Amino acid sequence: MTKVALITGASRGLGFALAEALAPTHHVVAVARTTGGLEDLDDRIRERGGSATLAPMDITVKEAMATLCRGIHDRWGHLDLWMHTAIHAPLLCPVPSIDPKDWEKAVAINVTAVSVLIPYVAPLLRQDGRAVFFDDPRAGHKFFGIYGATKAAQIALAHSWAAETANTGPKVHVLQPDPMPTATRARFFPGEDRSALTPPADEAKRLLAML
Repeated sequence: MTKVALITGASRGLGFALAEALAPTHHVVAVARTTGGLEDLDDRIRERGGSATLAPMDITVKEAMATLCRGIHDRWGHLDLWMHTAIHAPLLCPVPSIDPKDWEKAVAINVTAVSVLIPYVAPLLRQDGRAVFFDDPRAGHKFFGIYGATKAAQIALAHSWAAETANTGPKVHVLQPDPMPTATRARFFPGEDRSALTPPADEAKRLLAML
């Protein structure tokens, strides 16, 4: 039976690296809004002898996610792995200066979309599948009000799901990646010495080994 991995947020950074690392053993369903990044990923996966299904979709569109999951069910009948790396990283700002539009977008992508995806994906994972979320604990850090709050809410959902399925499956993991030279980190720490950070490809291998 074909092993199938769903990567949400696969067009760059850690999601891209995870998808590429999984290519030798899984058919990768790669979801992201950036079509060019997905096409680059497809080229890399094919170079490694793997195969991918590209899904240029917005995870905040419920109908699109429902169609995606129904398509996975109809084609393969299951998922072995879901890795969620999609994230919105708003500009840093003091809490009194939060723009309501930035807040609403971060909640939609970082929290609400996950609350929609979990019930869609859970039946596909069945009892023996795995779901993986990635923590970046910034809650309470100065200027990280929007990102810190919404990321913490996402991870709280993941931890609750993990506790609820500990004895029944699927297995739900929350991992914390090492700092990587991604676009998200560059947005938060401009001017940082990126040579000291862990390349996403290396971090993807380390995280996958933990599973």
